[in-house]
Amino acid sequence: MTESAAVEFRIDRRSGVATYLQIVQQTKQALRLGLLEPGDRLPTAREVVEATAINPNTVLKAYRELEREGLVEGRRGLGTFVTRTLGSAAAADDAPLRAELADWARRARAAGLDKDDVSALFTAVLDSTFEGNQER
Repeated sequence: MTESAAVEFRIDRRSGVATYLQIVQQTKQALRLGLLEPGDRLPTAREVVEATAINPNTVLKAYRELEREGLVEGRRGLGTFVTRTLGSAAAADDAPLRAELADWARRARAAGLDKDDVSALFTAVLDSTFEGNQER
């Protein structure tokens, strides 16, 4: 079992996304990217509260949701531990794609797009690609 250094939650109070869902989404992203693996311990509610200044019940709600989805399990007196990953075998081979995407993001920033613009553009392309309408 490893310690909880693999994930640091970042809460965006202006995003319109519920705080507990931000924790759930960030945990799932860490699982997909291989930053969290089975056996890893998530930060305790107290650690998250100290780092983000959110209500402990919000953290517990997020952890309950992750547990309901079968991704983590709480162990009384020990913490909350990852039970399975969301990463695919291909995730280990994503370095070339990550480099291309990073290059694209740098070009978008140089073209004057801010983070929200890039996110909106990327999401639109991603949605159309996975809906099968690649010409949108």
